[in-house]
Amino acid sequence: MKPSGTLTNISNPSKSKSRLSKALGKLSAPETPASSDSQVINGGTTPGMLALEPGRKKVLTAFLKAAGIKFKSLELLNLSFVHRSITNESNQKINNERLEFLGDAILGAVSADLLYKKLWDKPEGELAKIKSVVVSEETLSGVALELQIDNLLIMGRGEELSGGRTKKAILADAMEALIGAVYLDSGYKNTFTFVSRLVNAEIDRVLEKRHYQDYKSLLQEFSQRQYKNYPVYSLVKRSGPEHDRIFWVDVTVNGKIFGPATGKTKKSAEQDAAKLAYEQIAQQENK
Repeated sequence: MKPSGTLTNISNPSKSKSRLSKALGKLSAPETPASSDSQVINGGTTPGMLALEPGRKKVLTAFLKAAGIKFKSLELLNLSFVHRSITNESNQKINNERLEFLGDAILGAVSADLLYKKLWDKPEGELAKIKSVVVSEETLSGVALELQIDNLLIMGRGEELSGGRTKKAILADAMEALIGAVYLDSGYKNTFTFVSRLVNAEIDRVLEKRHYQDYKSLLQEFSQRQYKNYPVYSLVKRSGPEHDRIFWVDVTVNGKIFGPATGKTKKSAEQDAAKLAYEQIAQQENK
């Protein structure tokens, strides 16, 4: 189930989502830059950023208006949507990985701050569990889809053909890169306001048990409690080309093997294997 935490409006998220869709419409995928002529310095921004055509500027401006964000540098905003696959297929020198690194750290700091102040009666372990949900790939990719970031991504042809716009890892990374870009453009205070809208919504979802379930954690807790040991995950095989890999993983719980389960990443395959094991064990115990 896709998380629905919103960044656009705290008091009326459904109205904001409608306004977002109306403002952005169905965005077309941006074209891959054809030559190094498109990498220029714009208004003193970082060398290597993509030059922005009028149409792209219009799309980014509509995005900002609908999402309720202000940016001094549209080039910096645009960079947060440039996936690393573009560097392998064009002369584009930089991508959103550095912004992602920065945004990940800021997201963690804001989340910890809010959890510490909001849930004053919760122990450290409980706060850590809630934080792991609100900053998870599942949550961030859901928010990215809500903001239609999938349509704003700039990526290589190979990644495009392999369904890169729908991959949770790519969407979550772009969301973190956007957070990093907001910080560089307007400082920590504005970034804190921006991120806290998401985090507060997701904290409420966790407390109401309406959030994405981390089955690896659930299975580990159950196995420790019931069998005094840990689940063991094994990579059975990989299949498919490098840009579109499928991972096959099984999990052993107290000597019994469950799976294999598949996923686009080893992490997602482990999650699915844990879900399969957890649900089968629960079903057996309820008989």
